Amino acid sequence: MSTAERTAGGITPERTVALRVLRRVDDGAYADRALAAEARRAELDPRARAAATRLAYGAVQRSRTLDWLIDGALDRPDALEPAVRDILRLGAYELAFSDAIPDHAAVDQAVRQVRSLRGAKARSSARAGLVNAVMRRIAADAPARLAELDAGGAATAGLRHSMPDWIVARLVESLGEEDAVGVMAAANAPAESALRWNPLRGPREDLEAELPAGWSRDPAIPEAYVLDGAFALEDSRAWERGLAIGQSRASQLVAHAVAPRPGERILDLCAAPGAKTTHMAALADIAARITAVELHPARAATLRSLAARMGADVEVVEGDARDVPLADGFDAVLVDPPCTGLGVLSSRPDARWKRRESSLGPLAELQRALLDRALALVRPGGRVVYSTCTLIAPENEDVVRAAGAPLDDRAAGRPALAHPRLAGRLLGPPHRHGTDGFFIARLRRPETS
Repeated sequence: MSTAERTAGGITPERTVALRVLRRVDDGAYADRALAAEARRAELDPRARAAATRLAYGAVQRSRTLDWLIDGALDRPDALEPAVRDILRLGAYELAFSDAIPDHAAVDQAVRQVRSLRGAKARSSARAGLVNAVMRRIAADAPARLAELDAGGAATAGLRHSMPDWIVARLVESLGEEDAVGVMAAANAPAESALRWNPLRGPREDLEAELPAGWSRDPAIPEAYVLDGAFALEDSRAWERGLAIGQSRASQLVAHAVAPRPGERILDLCAAPGAKTTHMAALADIAARITAVELHPARAATLRSLAARMGADVEVVEGDARDVPLADGFDAVLVDPPCTGLGVLSSRPDARWKRRESSLGPLAELQRALLDRALALVRPGGRVVYSTCTLIAPENEDVVRAAGAPLDDRAAGRPALAHPRLAGRLLGPPHRHGTDGFFIARLRRPETS
């Protein structure tokens, strides 16, 4: 099915799928899972799937801003039906934030889509008239209204970039106004499309032969590939062979910080789904003894399956990493704990709306406990890498400082990633480095006297 084709009523298939995703998200589903299911159901080709992703993710991410535009064009916004609001969100996103189709086509698609809703003919006509009027008003007014928000700086950044106010406040507090606004803007841009070549399953030339045109390599991360367009990795022979895995460059930096060596005992305390675990196995040429801990049995099973496909020899232990029985004396431990994920909001479109500020305290407590356990399990003089995909101090530098262990200088070879307030640590705001946001610190357990 190509994007040129139309479903019943002249609606494009990608827009039909995007609306289904929004309806499911309204009911509590995760956007990425809903999109995968609906795209399979509609049998979208890669181009149509990419268009559906852009529409659905854009409308979910920018829902606060879109609702502000929609409500400003209505006399009684509280009376708007949820399904009609979702159709308007898709249309307003196309008008205000996308140039994929002309404005008149976006208006036409929204009207066609609202006519497809169930209801009497008179009700259908009323809905269509309302949507047509609202869409045309947004097309005329959105540029000026958004420009006013841009002029407001951090004070209006939450509304302009569609973020909960508590996230805005935490980012500004941790990063300063300029970088906080940059992070929020990046959270609404398409996520980096990157792969990691797995040398345990074959030469890189075999992978490169399958990649679409426009890929590039990162000279600082030899196994990283950044793609310029869509690539159905999980449908490829490279995936089947375990020759590649989807993994951002930020995530790939973590295993390099651990720097596993042949003969070492390595522990990954929060391992699933296993991208970093299998990366460490590859860096040590499967000559390190790697133990991976995972709390949830289903995720542990997924980790075992991934390790087998990637050719990584990994012992998977099920249990709570804070107290699961483990022999100490590891040479290196990776702690990549649960976090708010504020550095990966571009790839997790609904995460900003599911996160709650009240979760910060319990998360930081868990992060500190996991880091303390790691320092207890590593041998004297051994290294512990603490990494997150978030950007705020309570989950990063505050946790590391509380551990009280000496810190290695990880910024010497990567000055562009140097943390501005914690010497030697790495911090990667996505708007500055083009990959996921991240924090990495490497600690040492003091030598015994």
